[in-house]
Amino acid sequence: MPSATTSVNIPELLANSPIGPLQRRVFLLCLMTLIIDGFDVQAMGFLVPAISEAWGIDRAEFRTVLPAANFGVLIGSLLFSPLADKVGRRPVLVWSTLWFAIMTLAAPFASNVDQLFWLRLVGGIGMGCIIPNATALIGEYSPAGRRVTLMMNITVGFTAGGAIAGFVARALIPRFGWESVFLVGGAIPLVIAVLMFIGLPESLQFLAVRRRRLDQVRRWLKELNPAIAVDENTEFIAKEESKGGVPAIHLFREGRLTVTVLLWIVSFMNLLVLYSLANWLPAVINGMVNDANTAVLIGTAQWVGGTIGTFGLAWVIARSNFAKTLMVNYVIAVASVALIGQPGLSLAMLTAIVFITGWCVIGGQPGMNAFAATFYPTYLRSTGVGWALGVGRIGAIVGPYIGGLMIAAKWSNQQLFLAAAVPAAISAITLMILTRVVGDRVKAN
Repeated sequence: MPSATTSVNIPELLANSPIGPLQRRVFLLCLMTLIIDGFDVQAMGFLVPAISEAWGIDRAEFRTVLPAANFGVLIGSLLFSPLADKVGRRPVLVWSTLWFAIMTLAAPFASNVDQLFWLRLVGGIGMGCIIPNATALIGEYSPAGRRVTLMMNITVGFTAGGAIAGFVARALIPRFGWESVFLVGGAIPLVIAVLMFIGLPESLQFLAVRRRRLDQVRRWLKELNPAIAVDENTEFIAKEESKGGVPAIHLFREGRLTVTVLLWIVSFMNLLVLYSLANWLPAVINGMVNDANTAVLIGTAQWVGGTIGTFGLAWVIARSNFAKTLMVNYVIAVASVALIGQPGLSLAMLTAIVFITGWCVIGGQPGMNAFAATFYPTYLRSTGVGWALGVGRIGAIVGPYIGGLMIAAKWSNQQLFLAAAVPAAISAITLMILTRVVGDRVKAN
């Protein structure tokens, strides 16, 4: 006699499940990919002096190499992140990690700037798929009360990876040469890709919405909760429907147009400020304090602030209104960025202001990623996060270039940082509008 049909509400089950071994495996693997992603993006800045010396060329020759990865990330975010909303998070994460691992392993064999430029650009395409899909997968395996906190806290791995790159580069380059940093930066994601292929589950919500590979849904559900009763007759329920066609088109349908555009504006402006500060802050501060070691220390304060700020903002967001918290965060960012260039600041005060700037600007980006992942439905989640980050990467490319023009035009430090506060102000104003548009529809829980 056939067994009676039972039903399992996948989103409800995941929202109310305690964090067990399956979720921990998802979180750990996603964290590892984010760390190595951040490592790879930041490592190039540490390698330029060593490569320029080894090749006997001026550092200015690398002006196209440094933004090359961002161009690749832009392509990957816009073109290939939406693929995950068609075929799944897991295959895109596995293959994109493998792809940029291979490109990074090939980088030590470059013999000129042009070759290195293309390897960085093509490798960046794989990196562009990692943050959107890791963010989506973390959110889809998180219990409701901790979803945004986990998304933000785990995606801070990207920032941590950037910091780790500096320590690794300083340790390896003097002993093994600049090639060793690329070899380490490629070998680790190669191992991670294999581990993900073996142990990373697909999003259960994605499979339930798409009505695919239900045998795997049953297997992973049993791993999630061994006591759950599922068989071939079990019906898997998802609260959402799936839509066909090009995923990006749906970002502008069913009342999502305004929020999508506002998210893009914030992402563009925030990454413009973030990468402008990351590229030029140490050099500008060096001119202010006339001491390279002190400049590096103060510049590091923004990354420390960004790391701590991510945890701090996640804690506040979990206990208050999502959009309003981010709005206040960027209002503070306007003041802190503008204050950096003011004359007469003590070293302690300057370091504190840079720390607060990192908290708001660097720490705010995971909050915006989590906001996008929470706002968009399952069938659009990777596309929504990926396109917001892709548009943001245009700001990441434009910002440092504009900063370079301002420095070349002999703008004063006060003028530079007042100008940098403008996009932060646009982010704050945009979030004021976003707060009114979404109201309480986007919740952290």
